[in-house]
Amino acid sequence: MTLLVSACLLGCPCRYDGKSKPHPAVLALMEEHTLTPVCPEQMGGLATPRPPAERKAGGVFTESGTDVTAQYRRGAEEALRLAKLYGCTHAILKERSPSCGSGGIYDGSFSRTLIPGDGVTAALLRQNGITVLGESEVEKLWK
Repeated sequence: MTLLVSACLLGCPCRYDGKSKPHPAVLALMEEHTLTPVCPEQMGGLATPRPPAERKAGGVFTESGTDVTAQYRRGAEEALRLAKLYGCTHAILKERSPSCGSGGIYDGSFSRTLIPGDGVTAALLRQNGITVLGESEVEKLWK
């Protein structure tokens, strides 16, 4: 199976803080699957490092109030394009991210309060029939 995967989970230093979050279970997927790494924020034109952002009022904003919704949407569209190009039916994305978060994202107050919801990319992928899982749900691939 070919999987779309958040590049930060594979060790690429592309997170907002310029770091990565390699995840052993995600890295282990390379043994049996083809992984297609993506960083929707970078693909949308945002720099690394960049100010943290959160979803709020239908958009994505930095703590200082800068609207970065257009970049997040552009990155989501590019991730979807790659998923279709490579035939990805599943995606493993970074939890809690305003782009990749699946099922739970920060509430836009920058207080680290989680609310139910999806990031911009996770939502677009789901709308297009791609199964989206967070890194803590990798085991669901085998069920």
